[in-house]
Amino acid sequence: MSRAGAKEVRPNLRRYPAFVRFWLASTVSDFGTYTTTLALSVLVLVTMNGTALDQGLVNAARWAPYLLFGLVAGIWIDRFPRRTVLIGGDIGRAVILVGICVTAAAGGISIPVLLVLMFAFGLLALTSDAAYQSFLPQLVPRSLLTRANARLQQSDTAAQATGTAVAGGLVALVTAPVALLFDAVSYLLSAAVLLTLERPEPPAPVRSGQRLHRKIAEGLDWVYGHAYLGPLAWSTHLWFIGSAILGAVLPAVLLLDLGLGALGMGLVLGCAGIGAVIGTTLSTRLGNRWGTGRVIVAARLAQPVAVVLVALAPFVADPAHDGGIHGSPAEWPGELWAAFLLAGAGQFLFGLAMGAEGPLEMGYRQAVTPDRLIARMSATMRSVNRGMIVLGAPLGGTLAAVAGTGTALWAAAGFLLLSGFVLLFSKFRNARIEVQQLSDGEELVP
Repeated sequence: MSRAGAKEVRPNLRRYPAFVRFWLASTVSDFGTYTTTLALSVLVLVTMNGTALDQGLVNAARWAPYLLFGLVAGIWIDRFPRRTVLIGGDIGRAVILVGICVTAAAGGISIPVLLVLMFAFGLLALTSDAAYQSFLPQLVPRSLLTRANARLQQSDTAAQATGTAVAGGLVALVTAPVALLFDAVSYLLSAAVLLTLERPEPPAPVRSGQRLHRKIAEGLDWVYGHAYLGPLAWSTHLWFIGSAILGAVLPAVLLLDLGLGALGMGLVLGCAGIGAVIGTTLSTRLGNRWGTGRVIVAARLAQPVAVVLVALAPFVADPAHDGGIHGSPAEWPGELWAAFLLAGAGQFLFGLAMGAEGPLEMGYRQAVTPDRLIARMSATMRSVNRGMIVLGAPLGGTLAAVAGTGTALWAAAGFLLLSGFVLLFSKFRNARIEVQQLSDGEELVP
């Protein structure tokens, strides 16, 4: 075959217009998501005068549906067209965010009310996530799954890099509740794009006579009985505990301990986004050169180092700390700038590592799993992972309340380090997606 002919048949994601539109819908939603993450933290910690424990409880409520219903989500989603579920999830979450804004504007917002609304938000997110992971393999062949996941994560990290900084300025300008409307609009735009998908989906699978508990057991056996997915699953569960502790405590460190304000917090979190953009850009090439397992192990061992840098930031800023919110960055004292740069460097490294491992991990999980088990594999790992948030977020808030935010950050680093060690001393460190992926339609047992 000539070189010209080889170029003509080379797989390219642009040859799959349904994926391109799906990618657009995901990108639109990603930009709004980072606004909500930042706005909720400011709403809880500043507007409502909450604590790190309150932040942890709100985070836990958001992910509690994964713990309660995650194992049956994939089975339930198998009965409906994936696109319909995704569109419904987008519209429903938009309505909830509008509800939070209206409730806050009317003066009726409280932590219990926010917990209920975020639980409903998480329930819709659960159904959308289960559909999302099993929908993507319908849009591109398995050989392109890693590349497709890299593109999706690049959009997410680009949104994190720019969206968090913009979100910080937006929250400072229009207040946290009003900023939530931005994400509501992004969900509606995402739903509109999904409605334009032209490629018809395969019909929903015919309901089998297999009992529910047997279907759940089959998904669990596949994940935890697999020689490579098993260690990856246990490592990821530990990672989510550490990440949840960090997620509950980091907003309190930035807003209360350092007094950076919404804009400063957005800029620090934006550093993670910049690192993630670079990481996702390099992810596929690193995986091809060093192997899927080695890259993921290295990334997970780098993340506790990143958290240590963040934990050191309050010590640098201590002379500048006065217990309040500082003004714009132009008014920050030198010590606060040093703390900001240290926290930003930690977030950059954290995002770089996550960006490098994310597409490889997701692509590997999808590529080695048979089509009929992808929804259940995704639901199993996501439900347990998010269940770890339900445990880790309140734990982080409690540690911060009892022993201080510094202790909580060191605990987060410890869990992340343990996560890396689980993979380092398992077979997964030698995993290579190009060797172990199934062919399209192939069915194997672990």
